Amino acid sequence: MGEMKKKRDRASALLSAPLIAWTLLFVGATIGYVIVLSFLKRKPDGFGVLPEFTLENYAKLFSANYGRIFLNTLKLGVETTALCMLLGYPFGYLMGRASKKWRTILMLLVIVPFWTNALIRVYGWRILLVGNGPINRALMALGLIDKPLKLLNTHGAVVLGMVYALLPFMILPTYTSVEKMDWSLVEAGRDMGARPSKVFWTVTLPLTAPGMLTGCVLVFVPSLALFFMSDLMGGPSDILVGNLVNDQLLKSRDWPFAAALSVVLLAVTCLIMALYRRLGGRAASMTFF
Repeated sequence: MGEMKKKRDRASALLSAPLIAWTLLFVGATIGYVIVLSFLKRKPDGFGVLPEFTLENYAKLFSANYGRIFLNTLKLGVETTALCMLLGYPFGYLMGRASKKWRTILMLLVIVPFWTNALIRVYGWRILLVGNGPINRALMALGLIDKPLKLLNTHGAVVLGMVYALLPFMILPTYTSVEKMDWSLVEAGRDMGARPSKVFWTVTLPLTAPGMLTGCVLVFVPSLALFFMSDLMGGPSDILVGNLVNDQLLKSRDWPFAAALSVVLLAVTCLIMALYRRLGGRAASMTFF
């Protein structure tokens, strides 16, 4: 038995070796390069970097302007996650409780948007929200407004685009948790005379909390980097860290500062993932009321 186990371990090691090499080469090396680049100086002419160690790129992050951009990015991520949770949890719950026929239909409705490019879908929203678009024309035809509303290039439009793009990442983990839930516990709560609201808060929600927590992570982390959404849907005040990285790379050509911004975003992501791993195992034991 011991010899067989050693052979299986060696076989597993050999099979995982290409994956480990791929990860080290294309993930570890790339991240390492970005980290090293963040401590270098930009050349005065803006083309290339100087091999001189500096903390100037990180010192810039503490200025008022860049600090405000970071706070705006985090605020947008929290708003997007909260709205996705409010909309996605009920939808995922209904999917998990629906019959097999309706479950397939609802799943198709969630997945279909992924069949088209995200930029195409965002441009579709631009057509709907523009000043002379269908929404404003319909509101004016109904007599609800006298002149077109400013729906595009606003903070609300950015939040709408984010929620539309990331909502499936909240629905699917919630649906999985609801589908795998032990419904005998819910029935036991009802048999003991608990009100439906009490059963939901004390049984259903704690059992589906891991899926909801997973959905929050899957929504919040990408929302920090969807800079094209603010480019297409937002106004001048909706500048995110992703927009800043893009501008530093392509316009200002300040690669070390762009690398420093990327490192901070990576650190925030790692912090969120560590918090998720810490809370993930406790989610099912949480009590809400």
